[in-house]
Amino acid sequence: MILTVSPEGTLVVPNIANFRCALGRSGISTAKREGDGATPAGRFPLRRVFYRPDRLALPVTRLPVLALHPDDGWCDDPEHPDYNRPVRLPFAASHEMMWREDELYDLGAVLGHNDAPPMPYLGSAIFLHVARPDFAPTEGCVALALNDLQSLLLRAEPGDCLDIQAE
Repeated sequence: MILTVSPEGTLVVPNIANFRCALGRSGISTAKREGDGATPAGRFPLRRVFYRPDRLALPVTRLPVLALHPDDGWCDDPEHPDYNRPVRLPFAASHEMMWREDELYDLGAVLGHNDAPPMPYLGSAIFLHVARPDFAPTEGCVALALNDLQSLLLRAEPGDCLDIQAE
């Protein structure tokens, strides 16, 4: 299944529903760079689901699922060999914490952006995750309301992709 994300902030699940989504604060870019705040344009596979087991039950999905732990992080240092890969904390290089105080990473999916292999400075930690209640912009991810994300993941299968359209 190809899930389409429009520049206006709609994620279309074919024959199911259209969901409102939040995008990067800099919009959608065909030239994604680390730290630019843009959501990358392109077609990206849904690699795996992650969730906070202290807040949510095991997600129902056909995708691989990983329960987060307090020491989970994601390297966003373009000069580090683990760039755009999960890491264990503490971690000396620049990283994002996956175990967040807010609810944004209570449920999410890793998108196959810049990961085969990761290229320095082309963007890291691009996820499909829970949106803020006001759908404020992300740092470059795509974010949905929790119930919409759960509904989407219920139908998702290995091989499904997010097609983020610049125009």
